[in-house]
Amino acid sequence: MHTWHSVLTGWHKSSYTHHEENACVDVGTGHGLVGVRDTKQAAVPEHLRPVLVVGVPAFGAFLAHLKADRA
Repeated sequence: MHTWHSVLTGWHKSSYTHHEENACVDVGTGHGLVGVRDTKQAAVPEHLRPVLVVGVPAFGAFLAHLKADRA
């Protein structure tokens, strides 16, 4: 069975992760999409583990918004 966890690749901890508050997310990409998943749910079977999937342009706009708020 294919899941977003296997379709998207290069999963890595986001550079925006806030380790002190245990607020960590993994980011994976593929086929013009970006997936975001909660690292605290690593023990949940893949077919049940939620992934937020958006297009690369939408994810880029989201990051731009976050960066603008920091300035």
